[in-house]
Amino acid sequence: MKAMIVNTFGGPEVFESTEIAKPSVKTNHVLVKIAATSVNTVDTMIRSMGSELPLSPAAPALLGMDFAGTIEEVGEGVTEYKVGDEVYGCAGGLADLPGTLTEYIVADTNLLALKPNNLSMREAAALPLVGITAYEGLQRANIKSGQKVLVHGGSGGVGHVAIQLARHFGADVFSTGGGEPQAKLIEKLGATSINYRTESVEDYVQKHTDGTGFDIVFDSVGGENMTNSFIAAALNGHVASTVSMVELDLTMAHFKGLSLHVVFMLIPMLHNYKREEHAHILKALAKIAEAGELTPVLDETSYTLADISLAHERLGSGQAMGKVVVTI
Repeated sequence: MKAMIVNTFGGPEVFESTEIAKPSVKTNHVLVKIAATSVNTVDTMIRSMGSELPLSPAAPALLGMDFAGTIEEVGEGVTEYKVGDEVYGCAGGLADLPGTLTEYIVADTNLLALKPNNLSMREAAALPLVGITAYEGLQRANIKSGQKVLVHGGSGGVGHVAIQLARHFGADVFSTGGGEPQAKLIEKLGATSINYRTESVEDYVQKHTDGTGFDIVFDSVGGENMTNSFIAAALNGHVASTVSMVELDLTMAHFKGLSLHVVFMLIPMLHNYKREEHAHILKALAKIAEAGELTPVLDETSYTLADISLAHERLGSGQAMGKVVVTI
């Protein structure tokens, strides 16, 4: 079957077209014919950093984590799914798990669920990694109806899903963005847009919370922005971070009594630890999507498997709005 392989880690141009053997189904797994996949920031990190990241596969590497497709074969022990079912999930592309930049994947049934019936294959392929990340972060922050939630980076892959899920859970949602296109998308998703380039954290905290701060800050930007999240959070508030590989003074978090939740959704895949939680979240996301309260935003670009280098370039450019999707 056709595949795009990385033999030497580096820039977006490193992908090479090749033929690899079609995988065989195994116990508690299903063979899925992939219709679409999407590009996540962690995919670009693995591609560029290789062995510098402890989660990277060895070369030659088959990258790609998200997928949507149709089951062609079920393994022993599988009772929940059957041939012909349309499914979506995040099940490969790191460590010893072959990825989705190819025609088929053998996926653990604990890492997938039935595709939302009102989403296209491309839309469904955009959702798993970012959806699980946003859902986990908001749940760990103990989100409740009526709370004020701030999402940093609301026009990005994780951020635009976090906005919709926070609204689904009944929160009053605000989100930072850096320009007019980002602001328009944030407002379209139902959040109040904040231009972080023109408004200081102190100013928008005063404007939107009367200076008390946000109950939950979902930070999909991370790094130095974590300090902004601490400033924006209310006393005894929650900060959920998806990018927390940073050295930081926690003094402010201490004196505000903040709870910090680090979300690293790849743990179940990497360590075969509580993988069933991902299936549970994917099923919940499907119900929310089918209720009309969650729709993945796809970047205006469109790529095929042979264009994967361009897809990685697009995400790395910072110009993408929503998710960059690749049709297989």
